[in-house]
Amino acid sequence: MKNIKYILIALFGLMLTSCQEEYSFPNVDLQGDQLNFTVTQTAGNDNEVILQSMEPDYISYWSYADANGNQIGTSNEDSLSIILPFAGSYQVFYTAYTKGGAVEAAPVSVEVSSNDEEYFSEAEWDILTNGVDGKTWVLDMASPIGWAGLDYPYNESGADYWNWFPDYAGNEWVMKNKDWGEMTFNLDGGYNVEVTQTALNASEKTTSAGSFNYNINDHKIRFNGGVQLLFGGDYYGDVSNWTSMNVIEITENSLRLAVIRDQSRAGEEIAQIVFHYKPKE
Repeated sequence: MKNIKYILIALFGLMLTSCQEEYSFPNVDLQGDQLNFTVTQTAGNDNEVILQSMEPDYISYWSYADANGNQIGTSNEDSLSIILPFAGSYQVFYTAYTKGGAVEAAPVSVEVSSNDEEYFSEAEWDILTNGVDGKTWVLDMASPIGWAGLDYPYNESGADYWNWFPDYAGNEWVMKNKDWGEMTFNLDGGYNVEVTQTALNASEKTTSAGSFNYNINDHKIRFNGGVQLLFGGDYYGDVSNWTSMNVIEITENSLRLAVIRDQSRAGEEIAQIVFHYKPKE
């Protein structure tokens, strides 16, 4: 978070140096506790925060961070409204850039009581995550895997619109019937995901945790922080990207996520490998 501020300070200093022969700027003797600004949460909706600077002679710089110190936004506007969609603790930082340099105010703490219901109003959020409480998905071994063309299922007129979602009975070759692990999503203070993956030919499990992005309109989910999609069977080498998925189906009891088979070891053409999940009982 400090890096952006240091860059701005450096640029501001270069501007002053290039103009010093033409102009003479007086030093501004100003302390952070003398800055006039407000940080106000909206009554009845504490997810909305109004940031207002009353320092028209200075350049404003705002930044705000979560409880872990992760920067979640910045702005150079004098007045703006921000949305903090998750319950939790935040800090808002205000800096005024004056002719004499940058003046930083003490950070302002903000407490958000609950997740923003309007922000997460689309049903898919609750289906996938069960909100703050979280939801755990496991492979549905009745039909754990399938394949589809790149146009499936949202472009029926496409040339590559097809799918095959076989039952496991009679198609046991697709993968061994075992506990392949689990995948948990929640909205507890952030977009959180945790994946426990069972090894291909052993019972050892590894667990990784990170964050995710869900673009509902584009039907896509992306994992961040080193987390990869839960899968079963010997398919890992056929796919170059296990962190970006297409959402093929999402209902209360069925989730199908697809990765792209783009480096098939058997020489098969590019297609979607679709893994099928159900809620953990």
